[in-house]
Amino acid sequence: MSFHPSPLVSLYDLTFDQLLGTLVGDGLRPAHATTLWRALYRELDPAPNLRADFLGPLRRWLQKRWEAPYTLTKADITTCISSSDGLTRKLLLRLHDAQEVETVLMGYPGRFTACLSTQAGCAMGCVFCATGQMGFVRHLTPGEIVAQLIAVQRLLRESGDALRNVVLMGMGEPLHNYDAVMQALATACRAPGMALGPSRISVSTVGVVPGIVRFTDERQPYSLAISLHAATDEERSALLPVNQRWPLSELIAACRYYMERSGAKIFFGWTLIAGRNDTPEQAQRLSELLRGLNAHVNLIRLNATAGFSGVTTEDVAAAAFQKRIQDAGIPCTIRQFRGIDVAAGCGQLRSERTKPRKGASMVSERVV
Repeated sequence: MSFHPSPLVSLYDLTFDQLLGTLVGDGLRPAHATTLWRALYRELDPAPNLRADFLGPLRRWLQKRWEAPYTLTKADITTCISSSDGLTRKLLLRLHDAQEVETVLMGYPGRFTACLSTQAGCAMGCVFCATGQMGFVRHLTPGEIVAQLIAVQRLLRESGDALRNVVLMGMGEPLHNYDAVMQALATACRAPGMALGPSRISVSTVGVVPGIVRFTDERQPYSLAISLHAATDEERSALLPVNQRWPLSELIAACRYYMERSGAKIFFGWTLIAGRNDTPEQAQRLSELLRGLNAHVNLIRLNATAGFSGVTTEDVAAAAFQKRIQDAGIPCTIRQFRGIDVAAGCGQLRSERTKPRKGASMVSERVV
């Protein structure tokens, strides 16, 4: 599907400085930019053009400029599926050009995490990932990434809850859409709007080395997560075609550069595939690969997708793999299975109306 840009300008696509410059350029005082920003991102107002409590200049500006040329990003929640675990919800959002993306909201004791998409489809082609299997459609705009956050924030407010963490691990490769992703995250962190903490945001990549270097040079304040999954070039290239472009030697060099410049820990994702990358030999290779890095390994048992025949590692083998990594002095955890019954797990996102399986419930037709 080709991308047809909206004829209108979304306020969600503007940085604060751009919004400020627009209003001041039209003769308004700078304070009005803060008022409007607060309405959009703290109050989550879906129709600021209808506000009666704004001061006259801002109210008149919105009435005059609304849909000529400004509006908000269109992102209709066409399906909201709740997992049988009672804590996971998957949203299917339709954008202005009818393209659809998925967003996942996960609840944990005392906190909620949103998993955002950054592209429609993905160009990386990871063989066990449903998004990679569907191919690349287009990048999301900053406003379309922000609109996902707006959607989950509104859902949480209905139950008196609040969002704590954000992971960019949904559809797409975040560092392939670098500028839009960083602008969206800056919007999410800015006060007096959502004011999310940068330390609670994680940006994941399959190993786009130039993006990691730029992320490092710009001193981005977010956590960095690397989808690794194999410890030799031959094995990794078979799972992640991107490794042919940026092999492990370049990827690990970029990780060392990041660690040296930032001092921050790097989180490495490892999807466990039975008989393929869950053996003692693989654990040894992984430990050697990460030696000297400030690393934390997250083990993810493979989630089934229609386009990949691999089988997930059993609990006993996963625990044994974890212990070998820990014995090498590297922190290692096994990520919980979440939302599998509604295809909301790692690697399962694909823009489609997934029918809820037994135990899941579905609510449709909500609007951001």
